[in-house]
Amino acid sequence: MKPDQAVGKDANLKRPRLWVRAGGVIMASTVKIPKKTQDRIVASLRRYQNIVGKLRARDISEADTVTVIKDMLSDLFGYDKYTELTSEQQIRGTFCDLAVKVEEKIYYLAEVKAAGINLNDNHLRQAVNYGAHQGIEWIILTNAIEWRIYRIKFGQPIDYEEVFSFDVCGLSARSQDDLAQLYLLCRESISSDALTEFHKQAQILNRFVAAEILQCDAIIAALRREFRRIFDGIKVSEEELKALVVSEVLKREVVDGDPAKQAKALVKKAGAAFAKRKAAATAA
Repeated sequence: MKPDQAVGKDANLKRPRLWVRAGGVIMASTVKIPKKTQDRIVASLRRYQNIVGKLRARDISEADTVTVIKDMLSDLFGYDKYTELTSEQQIRGTFCDLAVKVEEKIYYLAEVKAAGINLNDNHLRQAVNYGAHQGIEWIILTNAIEWRIYRIKFGQPIDYEEVFSFDVCGLSARSQDDLAQLYLLCRESISSDALTEFHKQAQILNRFVAAEILQCDAIIAALRREFRRIFDGIKVSEEELKALVVSEVLKREVVDGDPAKQAKALVKKAGAAFAKRKAAATAA
């Protein structure tokens, strides 16, 4: 689907594939936070945890929530409130709640709901429509307390996935992983394209790809060798071990369903690319 094509209210939007998740291992290996930025995040996080923690009880309006979000994007995430945050971004006759615009390029669209409202798929549909109309890859859906970050995949039909999410009140200023999640949305991360790089890494380092690799012939063969090395005289075939891994070791959710199929295709493609590189190196 082309970015400038309309997405009607009856468009066939798939449900989000909630299998690309922020994790400690991924965060630690991909996100490096400059000290000055980290100091700002830590100080602002503690302040805004006190603020947003009271918003739901006060039942503030959506307009007031937008004001809080703008303050957070400025104080916590480092954007210039007056030049890089706008609520005047018009998309097909409708104004989005907020747009993060750096050097004339829109990096994020933010769909904001009142702090007292629980986020749901209907809110996501509106935000995805906004992004699809404008050709913007990243969407933030938030009520100031909960933040969900989605990536739009332009195709036919349009698709989208949740990359990571967090509850501001549940974050710890002492956790490097929690700070890394916040940094991915910071002004300083844009120049290094940190969010895109994290997303690429998260697509690979997840339970579905790990489960698929554990079923590979080379891994099963290595497992059989280890069994035979440790347990003298044991007789077991690779087929038996693979069946054991799939049915008894791995959870059904990581071997069945669309995410597992995607992981299988990803591993197959990567394996073919590796074989091609190896053949080229041998020929040289």
